[in-house]
Amino acid sequence: MDILFILKAVIIAVVEGITEFIPVSSTGHMILVGWAIGFKGEFAKMFEVVIQLGAIMAVVVLYWNKIKDSIVEFFKFIFTKGKKGEKGFKFGINVIIACIPMGVAGISIYKTIKSKFVPEAVIIGFIVGGLLLIIIENMFRNKTKKVQSIDEIKPMQAFKVGLFQLLSMWPGMSRSASTIMGGWIGGLSTPIAAEFSFFIAIPAMIGATCKDLFEFDYSIMNLTLWASLILGFVVAFLVSLVVIKKFIDYLKRKPMKGFAIYRIIVGSLLGILVLTKVIILTR
Repeated sequence: MDILFILKAVIIAVVEGITEFIPVSSTGHMILVGWAIGFKGEFAKMFEVVIQLGAIMAVVVLYWNKIKDSIVEFFKFIFTKGKKGEKGFKFGINVIIACIPMGVAGISIYKTIKSKFVPEAVIIGFIVGGLLLIIIENMFRNKTKKVQSIDEIKPMQAFKVGLFQLLSMWPGMSRSASTIMGGWIGGLSTPIAAEFSFFIAIPAMIGATCKDLFEFDYSIMNLTLWASLILGFVVAFLVSLVVIKKFIDYLKRKPMKGFAIYRIIVGSLLGILVLTKVIILTR
């Protein structure tokens, strides 16, 4: 086995676990770190999708009781004709509504958009996403009436979050940042917007993973690649468990401006380095 290759895979998995749920773009960071350490090619693209599934499994574990209870109540509401399980049914409907825009886009244009992106697009996404975070947070975060419980979200608010999730199709924009901005505009508090983004990520990322796994050419797989895939999945899962808890705690106390400034600084520095040809990005 190629131990160095496996080590590179672990590094990418750690990057995924740290960045998936904070508003800095996990895909963008994986692309840039992958470029820096020479982790590229078709396997790298599939690997990134699979370890994102590992990260989302951390959400399933941490929020298992909420997920389980909501599923039970959803079907209980249907089978009892609305007599029981109303809260879980409403939550399930909100998740479905929020997933519709990404589902439609994923079927119709995601593959086309994905094939057109180059690493330079990440730089633009970093800067634009950072600026949007600052602007939208200043405009909407401190509005007086905010939804403080995930069960208080209304269908139109869920739809707004889902629409903003479309921004995450651009590498560097960040799914977390996009959905939280949609939550702010929809009237959600920051922690609730973040938590709701975790739930709607589950079907979106499982769908993306299944699609990529189905289309991947497994003839290239060997022992090193299988070991990298399995270890990367586990590492992304474990790192995400820690990051999710700390991120939600952070959002209860502080604004998102720090993440936005980080994005703008990193994007600007990378842009200067690319324009001056100090570095040449390839994907």
